Parts: sequence; structure tokens; C-alpha cells
Amino acid sequence: MLKTTTVLQFWVRGIGAIMIVLGLLLWSGNFDRLIPIHMLLGISIVLALWTLAALGAVAGVARGLVALALVWGLITPILGLTQTRLLPTSGHWLIQVLHLPVGLGAIGQAETLARR
Repeated sequence: MLKTTTVLQFWVRGIGAIMIVLGLLLWSGNFDRLIPIHMLLGISIVLALWTLAALGAVAGVARGLVALALVWGLITPILGLTQTRLLPTSGHWLIQVLHLPVGLGAIGQAETLARR
């Protein structure tokens, strides 16, 4: 279980860094063709988060932390997949800004679960 946790932790760290760079490129408005890659990598982070939550549950990590990770992992792709339809006018930048801390939260929770 420790080896799996370590692999997932490094996966989330590496892919998380790539996701931040991709997100910045997407914010520039010049790299829309990278959206499918960003989405696929985001889904892989959520799957890693859920796997770490399951491993954490088996290892006795606090139930609240495990539950938060499972719910957060559900919210993250919902926001990501629907963000183009949320506030599509001049206020859309608020959704884009919200997407960043939600994604960072998923990465942070994965890190916390892996450490525990």
C-alpha cells in the first residue's frame, strides 16, 4: 500500500504542476487546442485522489478527510466540465478563477492523504 501511495503522490505532484502550466496557457486564450489534454489530466488527478481516499480509509485516516476528498473529487470535474456554461458573459473570469483553487484543493488533499 505504501508503494502505491508514493506513486500516486508523485503522479499528482507532477501532473498537478503540468496542469497549472496548462491552465495558464489556456487563460491566455491562445491554446484552446490543449483543453482535452487538460481535461484528461484533471480526470487522472481526481482518480488518483479517489484512490488515495480509498487507501486512506483502509489505513484508518480520519473519515472526514476521506469523505471530503471523495466529495471534492466529484465537484472538481463537474466544475471543470461545466465552466464554459457558467457565467458565459463578462463574469466568466470569476468561474475561471474559482477553477484554480478547486483544482489546487484536489492536489492538496491528495498530498495530505498520501502523507497520512
